[in-house]
Amino acid sequence: MFRDTDRRRRSGTDRRICDAMPRLYSLSQELTFNMFVNYSGRVDVFDALADPTRRRVVQLLGVRRHRAGELADATGMSRSAMSRHLKILLTTGMIEDERVPEDARIRMFKLQPESLVAVQAFLDQLQAEWRTQLGSFKRHVEAKTR
Repeated sequence: MFRDTDRRRRSGTDRRICDAMPRLYSLSQELTFNMFVNYSGRVDVFDALADPTRRRVVQLLGVRRHRAGELADATGMSRSAMSRHLKILLTTGMIEDERVPEDARIRMFKLQPESLVAVQAFLDQLQAEWRTQLGSFKRHVEAKTR
């Protein structure tokens, strides 16, 4: 990258920055790899639903079963990108795949509504807490205005 004569002319700070660059590049590659390739851990349902594409896939699968290619076309994504999204949804247990008996090459994906029961229970609890808090706030404001 730099010749030895250039390295001698640079200040100490510049030298430290240039020496750290390969380590930073290596670290950024490792983080990118772990972010996009490492699916070994269990994915939380809320993490999976945080992505708008996966929410759209869940909506589409709530209507009927779809092939991966149909989902990719409906969301405007490439097939490989859709495959990664489907793998995450499969890991959470929100969807499942099954082979078509007539052609084992075709996988149909369908929603597993039982997997969303925990999400619904959490949202119901959250809604009840908010109702309690807002009712308490309303009583407080009304008492002050009197």
